[in-house]
Formats: sequence, structure tokens, C-alpha cells
Amino acid sequence: MATPVLMRLRTDHAAAVLDFERRNRAWFAASVPDRGDAYFAHFGERHAALLAEQAAGACHFHVLVDEGRVVGRVNLVDVADGSADLGYRIAEEAAGRGLATAAVREVCALAAGDYGLTGLRAAAAEDNPASLAVLARTGFVRTGVTTLAGRPGVTFVRALGRAPARSAPAARTT
Repeated sequence: MATPVLMRLRTDHAAAVLDFERRNRAWFAASVPDRGDAYFAHFGERHAALLAEQAAGACHFHVLVDEGRVVGRVNLVDVADGSADLGYRIAEEAAGRGLATAAVREVCALAAGDYGLTGLRAAAAEDNPASLAVLARTGFVRTGVTTLAGRPGVTFVRALGRAPARSAPAARTT
């Protein structure tokens, strides 16, 4: 595998995203709620609806692409009042390589710089140590507990600083 590239979700990603979701359905179901059969049966309509939400600014969807194949997704949903909910998933064959951590960091930078957000929320199941570690490594702070599809979970937040404006270096005085 080459170094995957994070891209904003586009219409032409539909087939690769569907393949990603199908290939990894059982893997994901072990740690997050299953999407259900209707998700796959009506994928085309769902993909179009996601792109419409993205165009309206209500969500920001991203795919992690490696040589034309989707190996991950990182999404910001329910954008309102300067914040959003973060969600992510990495393909089984790409797990354990630090891709989730790198992609979440990149999306946090996009959230602050390009999308103008000031904070993110996230949640992970207590029995998903990989996801809990990604959130801790990327600056999220535990805030409480929740239930995720009947399983105990942990909630997190992360404040986002505005990306600094790029300027010329200050002149040195001696």
C-alpha cells in the first residue's frame, strides 16, 4: 500500500465507498453498529443525499484513498454553531498502521481552517480500544459516558484553534 490520500467525498467515489463498506461490513460490526441491509440496497440514493448535505454545509465527508481503493472514511456530521460530530472507520486490511490517527488529525485541521469550526464531539465504545486511543492521540478529552447501540461508550470533545494565517517571517534584529 502507498500512502493513502484524504479526499473530500465526491460523486465518483460511490462505487469505491460501496465496495469499502461491503468488504468491511463484518469487521465494522464488531465495534460499531451495523449499517443494515437497507444501507446497501439503497446506496446510490444514500450517497446522493450525503453529497447534498455536504453541499449545504451540514456535513463534511472524507474518504481515505489508496491506489484508487477506499481504505477509510472520516466524517464531520451535524455541523451547527461552530461544532460537529466526528466519525471514522478504517478498513480491516489497513488497520494498525496509524491511518486513523493521521486522518483524524488532518480532518481536525480542515475543520478549523477550511470549515471554520471551533469544536468537535466524538464517541467510542468502551470495548473499542483502538478508537479510544485514536481520540486520545488526536487531542480529544473524555467528557462522559453514553450508550452506542446498546453498548457502553465514552464521549469526547476537542476544541479547535483557528489555523494561523500564513505570513512572511518577522525581520530579525541584532
